Amino acid sequence: FISEVYLFSTPAMKQKENRMIILPTSENVRVRAAQLIIALLVLSHPAKGQERQQKQSGAEKPRTSGAATNSLQQLLKRFPKADKNQDGRLTWNELNRYRRTARQTNPRGVGVQTTFSVHPGWNQSEFPETSMSLLAPSVIQEVWAKVSKGQNVPSYDPPLDGGIRVIGIGHSFMAPGYKTLPTISSAAGIDQRLYTHLGGGMTGSARYKWEQENGIFQFDGKPFPKIIAAVTEGKWDAMVFGPYFNDRPAYFACWINFCLRYQPEMKFYLSDAWPQLSQFSKNPASEDAFTEATLDRLGQERRELSSTVLNPLKARYPGKVFLVPTSDAMVLAAKAQRRGELPGIDGVHRVIGGKANSIWRDQLGHLGPGLEWLEGYVFYSTLYQKPPPAVFPNATAPGSTVAITQELDQKFRNLAWKAVQENPNSGVSK
Repeated sequence: FISEVYLFSTPAMKQKENRMIILPTSENVRVRAAQLIIALLVLSHPAKGQERQQKQSGAEKPRTSGAATNSLQQLLKRFPKADKNQDGRLTWNELNRYRRTARQTNPRGVGVQTTFSVHPGWNQSEFPETSMSLLAPSVIQEVWAKVSKGQNVPSYDPPLDGGIRVIGIGHSFMAPGYKTLPTISSAAGIDQRLYTHLGGGMTGSARYKWEQENGIFQFDGKPFPKIIAAVTEGKWDAMVFGPYFNDRPAYFACWINFCLRYQPEMKFYLSDAWPQLSQFSKNPASEDAFTEATLDRLGQERRELSSTVLNPLKARYPGKVFLVPTSDAMVLAAKAQRRGELPGIDGVHRVIGGKANSIWRDQLGHLGPGLEWLEGYVFYSTLYQKPPPAVFPNATAPGSTVAITQELDQKFRNLAWKAVQENPNSGVSK
């Protein structure tokens, strides 16, 4: 889902008098390759002034290593044209120039805002003092009661059925999984505790939701602390995020730090969405283009892209951050469809093949009918670290043009579990 990444080196986070501090980094780098997605890893050195500030405060420095240099060399192998002077070494400036050229030659971005300005407040050392996340829980609850017109904040006792209490944010790529997860969990005898704050496109991103909930930057003075109030009031086990264009590790780190302040045992899960048509230079003429090799390439590009956000967070929060490998599952599904192994799923992409019952249904890449169950199965398998239970034929899919037969249901469950087991970032051992 992310075809452009805007990263800055992982911010060192610290707590001081119950306030979250983000130590800014020395350099911002923005990269976009429209024909083939490229991704940046974290810049390696903070400014000298920041080093002094970190030493004085005792804050941990950003975790860096030779990985950034190694990543540039790996990207050079994939995109040799980015090396403008052909000296065999790829620099950040060369990547910037390559991004600008790629944008001019293929400026596609359908239906959502893919390039946008980010409030400069994200580069400051602290969030505004009026941020909901910096206030006392009683104040947060008072504000939420007012803006929500009295909506209750959910609070659950420790589940006796083995369930996991989940909060989540996201957009239309995440909604199918959130929608089906309770039914899937119910089939396993679990009453799924799930509380979400969703939006469409950018409005479901981690950055947007943080600004909206805190009442800062573009939402200055207009907080809507739905998840923030829930974290301070109830008990939760996990938080799930969706990806978006231009994501930075900082957009997720602020959520993680806030949650861990109140819920030290929580874990965090980032979905990586799935391949998109924008990864081609132009739309394929037919579905014959979706060979196994091409699908593998698209999936690999997606993994490389998601790692630019995931890896810095995993390094900063060991044992706390995991991947929901929806992309791997959808690539496996596309391969299976091409082999004729998904009964009722007639095509890979409706835009290309014209089949209504396809895995993807529009230019952006929203899921086709029936695929919401595969995404839900991936959610379940990642969160509960076990194969998903059978849902069909004991359940129905109202409004779907696809009949979820027992055979198709079994195939979806197998694909989900395979994707989760085989991705080392899911937290599930094979």
